Amino acid sequence: MIALSLAEIASVVGGQTHDIPDPSVQVTAPVVRDSREVEPGSLFVAFVGERVDGHDFAEQVVRAGAVAVLASRPVGVPAIVVEDVQSALGALARHVVRRLGATLVALTGSAGKTSTKDLIAQVLRTKAPTVFTPGSLNNEIGLPLTALSATEETKFLVLEMGARGIGHIRYLTELTPPKIGLVLNVGTAHIGEFGGREQIAQAKGELVEALPEDGAAVLNADDPLVRAMASRTKAKVLLFGEADEADVRAENVRLTDTGQPAFRLCTPSGASDVTMRLYGEHHVSNALAAAAVAHELGMSAEEIATALSEAGSLSRWRMEVTERPDGVTIVNDAYNANPESMRAALRALAAMGQGRRTWAVLGKMAELGDEALAEHDAVGRLAVRLNVGKLVAVGGREASWLQLGAYNEGSWGEESVHVSDAQAAVDLLRSELRPGDVVLVKASRSVGLESIAQALLETGAEGEVAAR
Repeated sequence: MIALSLAEIASVVGGQTHDIPDPSVQVTAPVVRDSREVEPGSLFVAFVGERVDGHDFAEQVVRAGAVAVLASRPVGVPAIVVEDVQSALGALARHVVRRLGATLVALTGSAGKTSTKDLIAQVLRTKAPTVFTPGSLNNEIGLPLTALSATEETKFLVLEMGARGIGHIRYLTELTPPKIGLVLNVGTAHIGEFGGREQIAQAKGELVEALPEDGAAVLNADDPLVRAMASRTKAKVLLFGEADEADVRAENVRLTDTGQPAFRLCTPSGASDVTMRLYGEHHVSNALAAAAVAHELGMSAEEIATALSEAGSLSRWRMEVTERPDGVTIVNDAYNANPESMRAALRALAAMGQGRRTWAVLGKMAELGDEALAEHDAVGRLAVRLNVGKLVAVGGREASWLQLGAYNEGSWGEESVHVSDAQAAVDLLRSELRPGDVVLVKASRSVGLESIAQALLETGAEGEVAAR
């Protein structure tokens, strides 16, 4: 974080200082909410959660080097006390962003946000110091914490913005006003909370409404609901996609034998070839979005293509591909799932599994509301159409819908199986996997199927030891 005195922070957030002998002492290290992340010079933010009260860690974090605690009550150690800790954190982020000389890039969408954010960050940091959202910390707490991690050297600040309702993104843009706003897509993630795709589009479009006249809205030319957002912004509009009229587009899209996308990147400043390290054709759209942002910030097609070809996955459990010593490949995509990302993962599995036996270990897609039955059924049917070798549906009602969709699609569906929990899936796979198989593990985060991937990788490690 840029250095700020405790007195200045108290003034910015409208707080009162307590037990601070010297208000001129500066916060010079990251602002954190996790006591395990405290460094000398940090400011610790004490949130009250359902199970843990951050105020209980006040003495511990000060002993670890925190200069003060941002709190809602006095805690017996140096503290800035405010009425609402979350609002104060947002106010501090807004103040710091205004002082930064960085260009702020914000992005949103129903699917692919984190992967695209990681690509943008990896491309831009080849040009200048870049700070970006870690993982999926894209809400009213994670976003200001990311913004506060920027320093005077930061030139690009890349922020992922999530939403669970109308007004959420508008609030985030008020905390961290973007210069460039990217909207990836409007899908069915959280449709149960929003009530429909039109409502999702209304919420996502709040990002482009927040852009200044000298800013840029980067929109998906292949998604009609996103493309229509051009009318909601006063900023310049830049289209990306495979459509002919896209400003940044892909030609000659194909997958390598290992399921990695390759294409010709075409921008207004030139064209260059890209072969990605990531897996799945869905990353082409993500790469084009990142390329459009980079083009707007002055990078050449060659520079962008080189950076995209070298970029990897920075966030865990998102198409994380690991090959065991016995030749079994585990694809851990268990961080989250919605219908769009589930379809993309299945297509990637089918491409990776050419000539190999494939397994789709799938669980519940959450927050689909009235669409849940139809969407789970459709995913099960798609697995059949893609000739995935075997579907293992894990969990309760939604998993049964996955399995039933596969079964009803055709005779191959008899190869699908419904198991009650993760351990049952692990037991089944341990008994039936053989060298060369490819296993995809995917479900919504709440299901916790990453434990299956981890167990299968540990099994492979044990096999390696036994073989020695």
